[in-house]
Amino acid sequence: MHYRIIFIYIFTYIGFILLTFRFFYWQIIRSEELSAMVRPQYERNVVESAGRGRIFSANGSILVGQADSWNLFAEPKRIDDPKETSSVLAELLAEEAGDRKLIKEEGLRIYSLISESDKSWVPIKKRLTTEVKKRIDEKGLSGIGFDKDEVRKYPEASMAAHLIGFLGKDQDDRNIGYFGLEGYYNETLTSSSGIHKAETDVRGSPILFGISKKSLSYSGTDLNTYIDRGIQLIVEAELRKGVEKYGALSGSVVVMNPKNGGILAMSSYPTYIPETYWEYSNELFLNPVISASFEPGSVFKVVTMAAALDLGVVGPDTRCDACSGPLTVGGYQIHTWNDQYYPNSTMTDVIVHSDNVGMSYVAKKLGIEKNVEYLDKFGIGRKTEIDLQGETNAALRSLKNWSEVDLVTSSFGQGIAVTPIQLLSAINVIANDGLFVKPVVVKEFVIGDKAYMSNNRDQGIRIISEKASHEVKLMMVEAAKYGESKWTYKQGFGVAGKTGTAQIPIAGHYDEEKTVASFIGFAPHYDPKFIMLVTLREPKSSPWASETAAPMWYKIAEKLFLHFGIIPEK
Repeated sequence: MHYRIIFIYIFTYIGFILLTFRFFYWQIIRSEELSAMVRPQYERNVVESAGRGRIFSANGSILVGQADSWNLFAEPKRIDDPKETSSVLAELLAEEAGDRKLIKEEGLRIYSLISESDKSWVPIKKRLTTEVKKRIDEKGLSGIGFDKDEVRKYPEASMAAHLIGFLGKDQDDRNIGYFGLEGYYNETLTSSSGIHKAETDVRGSPILFGISKKSLSYSGTDLNTYIDRGIQLIVEAELRKGVEKYGALSGSVVVMNPKNGGILAMSSYPTYIPETYWEYSNELFLNPVISASFEPGSVFKVVTMAAALDLGVVGPDTRCDACSGPLTVGGYQIHTWNDQYYPNSTMTDVIVHSDNVGMSYVAKKLGIEKNVEYLDKFGIGRKTEIDLQGETNAALRSLKNWSEVDLVTSSFGQGIAVTPIQLLSAINVIANDGLFVKPVVVKEFVIGDKAYMSNNRDQGIRIISEKASHEVKLMMVEAAKYGESKWTYKQGFGVAGKTGTAQIPIAGHYDEEKTVASFIGFAPHYDPKFIMLVTLREPKSSPWASETAAPMWYKIAEKLFLHFGIIPEK
């Protein structure tokens, strides 16, 4: 009897030690793992989503809005009958897709997801409408829930697609803006989701006195832009017609307020629809206005002339004593575009005739050092810092690498690369009385009922004198009236403009047939209401800007005259 009692004591003691070690193993060593396994049974996390910021035109119309969308998920450990749940969901989702043949396939897919009991949460279907969510909720299925998702709506379909960008997913399946305003202002537009954590009973209902934690959600900031919906629609319609009419590979148009740099319209063609961006190839997403560099050709002559006039090395009536024939520089011969020469031309004549020899004369007067200095002042070789994601830049060569040939060819837009937005910003200095203003798309940030102005509103930086600006303006007026595109000129509207036909450099030489045709102009020249740049890449009907980009510019400008109330002078 005595030994039996001792044996019981020893057995009990060993059992106690084993239980202690077992409890220690469960509660200390595997505590986090086991807690995570059972947490879905007593704790529920509800994500409260807030809307991403909207984007508005200057007229108050919505360019990008927000729509309710729901992501369907399942918590397998809470599902009572996986087969029945799969069957019900499959039927509802097949009806939503408009194809009842999918019922069996959907049922098998859903069952394979929710029958895996080792998972506490699995996604079932993304981007369901509120109506479908309501119909699923009515079934009262256990273990089935929804997360609100951000879906962007574009009332105007593809309008301003390159300017706006789109909302996509990153590698972690989180919403993120790409390109344009969506990419540049992603953090500003992004909302902050709130999370409500609550302890629940076996039916998933919150316990009255259980632990409950809640973080607030915040909506994204709305953007009010300078984009004028009316002008944007005009530009897009005419751009598409122009690209098709002249057989161009692509084309771009950008319209800006010369005084404050506000972008009134920006469009490129071909384009895409942001709402279904995944249906398009990636190269379509890049905005050519801010990312496609090209040699500007003769349109650049007014920049070089403005620098020379500002420096005082020439005046409007200075006569070119080298314009009687081709000019030899560094072993190369400089010709005019049509091999016609105008001896003793004034500087105004040089711009009107778009004379390469005359511009070489001006460039030599300017000199390499001053030429590079003014190019930098005009913003060539630097990003404009426009508030759009995707801007690129072709850097200028360093001063020590410039030759006399580089100097003269750059004066008529060869051997130097710019993006359309750089070119527009540089020539806008002339339109804006010698002041540089940074191009900008967003005018205001709206938080709740309060609007805050963009911090981009400075008074401009003086680049050239007002006198030099006025002199170049008058030269551009003469070029519009009497230059190679004079047949397109609209009498009385005070247009100041310049054409540019640039051959495309390929493998160290210029292609004889492929060109980039451009026309830039502003009106009325004495008090510009708009400045606009039109570019067409490789037009087939004619390589010359005077026969493609210029008439297209005036086609759009006719409508802008009406829009701004610009009436012809007698």
